[in-house]
Amino acid sequence: MSYDPPRPIGRLLLTPEDKDAPERVRRLRRLGLGERPEPAFDAFADRLAEVAAVPYAMVNFIDENRQFFAGLHAPDGTGSGGRPATAAAADGAEPPDVGRYMARDYGFCPHVVVRRKALVLEDVCDYPRFAGNPVVDEIGIRSYLGAPLIDRTGIALGTICVVDVEPRPWGRAGLETIKALAAELVEQIERRESGGI
Repeated sequence: MSYDPPRPIGRLLLTPEDKDAPERVRRLRRLGLGERPEPAFDAFADRLAEVAAVPYAMVNFIDENRQFFAGLHAPDGTGSGGRPATAAAADGAEPPDVGRYMARDYGFCPHVVVRRKALVLEDVCDYPRFAGNPVVDEIGIRSYLGAPLIDRTGIALGTICVVDVEPRPWGRAGLETIKALAAELVEQIERRESGGI
């Protein structure tokens, strides 16, 4: 009996087409979002990380080409990027820097924006569609929980997410929590737009 190793699944590993990107970019510009870090979003990311007990959390706005972490919590506490605890780091090698910008084909948030639904990946390696994403091998991400930020116009502006370098059993409670926090942040953005904050 012979064994055929699995072949790459091709399109399953690609970032989905984002037909709403031009409209999203116009909306983000009107709101003044997605071009600079903001202390309020960093504080929100800190809160996300604390609630989920994870090393990384983000408030992420996405355009046609990249993701921008307007809010970022990382283990180094700077909010300007961090160094995940990958196997390379354990061997003394320097892991890659994670900063405020990431290409659209890295990570899982672009999938959340296109799907317009929360995404729970307790162990990304269990999902062929996501296991081949560059953040798995290059950054060491093993677990993801994210929800879209859908504003009053119906546009998915971006996401909030938490990630870990170990598999995590998020469960129903994690899903409900991330969705509730996304709704809370959308309310803050809308109050800001109306001059409330």
